[in-house]
Formats: sequence, structure tokens, C-alpha cells
Amino acid sequence: MVAFLVVLLVLVIVALVLLASSVHILKQYERAVKFHLGRVGDDAFGPGLLFIIPLVDRIRRVSLRIVTMPIQSQGIITRDNVSVDVSAVAYYKVVDAVRAVVAIESVSEAIDQIAQTTLRSVVGRHTLDETLSETDEINRSIREILDVQTEDWGVQVTLVELKDIQLPESMKRAMARQAEAEREKRAKIIAAEGEALAAGELAHAADVMMAHPLALQLRNLQTLVEIAVDKNSTVVFPAPLMSTIQELGAFLNRETAAAGPLASLSPSQPNGASTPKAGTDEAGALR
Repeated sequence: MVAFLVVLLVLVIVALVLLASSVHILKQYERAVKFHLGRVGDDAFGPGLLFIIPLVDRIRRVSLRIVTMPIQSQGIITRDNVSVDVSAVAYYKVVDAVRAVVAIESVSEAIDQIAQTTLRSVVGRHTLDETLSETDEINRSIREILDVQTEDWGVQVTLVELKDIQLPESMKRAMARQAEAEREKRAKIIAAEGEALAAGELAHAADVMMAHPLALQLRNLQTLVEIAVDKNSTVVFPAPLMSTIQELGAFLNRETAAAGPLASLSPSQPNGASTPKAGTDEAGALR
């Protein structure tokens, strides 16, 4: 009787173990690939409750969530023979659980290796300037190549981004000098354009002042107001240089014209006495 109870107890325990191993609960983001005597079905199971036959069925859980996979830094020589270290990050997800299990042994390792080789290949076809400025195009090219390669594995690469680009120190210094020279060139061009605009405005202002002489006087008064600050002992009387020179020249011309007739007359004697002419003396003698 005791032996019968022991055997019954063992059978109950084995039944419970088999029952526990035959029931599986799959989360919302999980799918199960079931192998029945080594053969896999066409579709994956889940989510929810899944029953299998112990010792006959085997299951393989597959996550459908997006996986973040960093791509190790790669030493790459660009098309213009510049050595750079480029690292990136890739995002992928499983869209077909059956192919992801059957077609390849390890999805993550395969994508990691092919992502490294694709990164070196794509960046090596670009120059350094293109690598730094056209990162969106490079990211799209890498993603498209990876997506084509992983399509047979039931995996979709959703995004690839260049994370870091390390340049040699000599190249950094050269780029800094180039940027500085570019800034100086732009500053000189802007200054020259400002001078040209200022010259045009000054010419326009000169035309206005020539047409309206009082405008120059108003400008002189404004200048005096700006100069007349507190505790300023300097007094400035503005005088237009060209008009002053012209007025001085006109004055000298008038004086010269007025002095012309007087120069034809004989010079005066000392003490104010004039030298009498011969006709005058004879007239006096006749008197």
C-alpha cells in the first residue's frame, strides 16, 4: 500500500511538471515559433496563452520591439585620403518571427557585423566635407543597404544615425584656420558693401544739400548740438570750406577790378601835394 501511494505521488508530480511545461504565457510584444517534432509552422503564435505538448513541441520566443544597436567606431579613410573614426547607431525590429528564427542563427550579431562593413563602405565613398555636411544622405544610404540585406531574415532596419566623427588634430587645426579665413572674408565683404551703401547715401545727401542750402546750415547746427556737451570749453564755428574759398576769391576779384582804374592815375606826392602839369603852370603864369 505504501509503495502504491509513493508511485501515485510520483505520477502526480510528473503530471504537474508536464502540465506546467506545456503552458506558456506570451507578452504583447512577444511571438513564439513552435517546432513540432523539429518542424516549424507557417505562423508564429501569441500573444496570450499557448499550450504545447511536452517532449514533442519546442518554442522559441521572439521580441517584436525595436532594438537599439550601437555600431562600434570604425577607422575609415575617406575618398580624399583623410583618416577618420566614425561610430553610429542602428535601430531594427523583427517583422517576421519565423524567418528571424529559421533563416539566421543570431539576428543581432549578423546585423552588427554587416552594419560595420556597410558603414566603412559608404563613408569611404565620400570626401571629408561630404561626410560632415551630408550626414542625412549617408544615414539614408546605410539604412537602405542594411534593409535590403536583412529583408530575407525577417528584420526591418528603421533608422541609422552617425553618432560621432573623430578627426585628426592636424585636420581640426586646418579646418579652424579655414573657418577663420572664411569669417574674415565675409567680414571684409560686408564692410565693403557698407562703404558702398554709405557712399551712395552721402552722394544723395550732398545733392539734397546743394538743392537746399539751408539744409547744410541745419546740419551744422545739429553738429554744434552734438558737440556742445557738459563741461566742454571748445567752441566750434562751422564754415563751409568751398563756399568760403569761393567768396574769398570773389572778394579778391572785386578788389582787383576796383584797383585797376586807380593804377592808371599818377601816384600822389608827399604831404598830399599833386605834381602840376605844364599846361597848368602856363595858365598860372598868364594870370
